Amino acid sequence: MKTKTPPSSIPSKKVLQIPTDTEGILIERPNRFLAIVEIEENGTKKQEKVHVHDPGRLIDVFYPGNRVLLRKANNPKRKTGWDMIAGRISDNWILINSAFHRQISGWVIENGVVDFFSNADSILPEQKYGDSRLDYLILKEGKSIWVEVKGCTLAEGRVASFPDAPTTRGKRHLEELIKARTEGYEAAVLILVLRPEAECFTANGLIDPAFAETFKKALEAGVKVFPLLFSFEDGVICYHSQLPLCDKVLSAES
Repeated sequence: MKTKTPPSSIPSKKVLQIPTDTEGILIERPNRFLAIVEIEENGTKKQEKVHVHDPGRLIDVFYPGNRVLLRKANNPKRKTGWDMIAGRISDNWILINSAFHRQISGWVIENGVVDFFSNADSILPEQKYGDSRLDYLILKEGKSIWVEVKGCTLAEGRVASFPDAPTTRGKRHLEELIKARTEGYEAAVLILVLRPEAECFTANGLIDPAFAETFKKALEAGVKVFPLLFSFEDGVICYHSQLPLCDKVLSAES
């Protein structure tokens, strides 16, 4: 797929510090929210149950033998004693814990990283619209902007894409944003691209054709899409630049 030349990168900005406690080796992922990881404590190797806070397939991360970063859980009543924070892909650590998406997106909106959101009068998280609860309602200059946030951990070559698994929920969110546009509101999708090698972003119609088709309809309806590039370096999430959309949506025909 041909990609557009990305905009000049701005100097990276530190967004959020996410400390980890140990590195481990993935053994298996029995279900979406559980992984078995081998860690070493006091010279002894043992297998631990680890909570995975990301329902995606994460096929680039979850294979036996891959390296992962963990943080010790503070709740002694939990069935899992650890949280998965990041996984190794090539030479990069990739954040794979969606619990931090709210803090990252909040930083983006509050710091005026995207002009469309800057100088907001009010930023209201988790607001109900239609049959969904969208991530933000931003009030700015008498306008209402409905915003949904998606984390992107999948990339092939320099092309980042979402989703990495079929998502009826993600499709429904886009449909709500399209509806918001027809009712006179502004609407936007904020894509947290967590693959630092990416140069453009697109919807993945190979994995979820229905989502990709709705994504195209959202663009046609005037829903704004802002893919923002982040990395996870030495326990810190860093922001780099806004990415362009790729020329085409990924599909069997492209």
